[in-house]
Amino acid sequence: MKDYLVDTNILIYYFASAIPENELNKIEKIFDESFTVSVITQIEFLGWDKHTEKGFENAKEFLNQANVITITDDIADLAIRIRKSSKIKLPDAVIAATSLNDNFILVTRNDKDFRNVPDLEIYNPFHRV
Repeated sequence: MKDYLVDTNILIYYFASAIPENELNKIEKIFDESFTVSVITQIEFLGWDKHTEKGFENAKEFLNQANVITITDDIADLAIRIRKSSKIKLPDAVIAATSLNDNFILVTRNDKDFRNVPDLEIYNPFHRV
């Protein structure tokens, strides 16, 4: 199995039981075998304002199972190049740079946010519905 980097929106949809039924097994397999997120996703997901107190604790516990990739100099340099060439938001540029730097497939529903990033491989479980 190739390694995946999971975007924030996928975590939110998973917690809301909103992943398409026909893709749920694949998403859960990713969580079991290749659960990696950017530190940006960690911040966005834990900082999400719709968490209940219990939901926040569940989210923290869930993310404890993930490999969280911090921003290295290489990721920062790549994010700068992506921002300059693709005109995407800073968090998305860091997530894209993390994915490219470590050769991950990015799991996201927001593929349009990343469409101008060359060589970025995306898996959108909502396109397979």
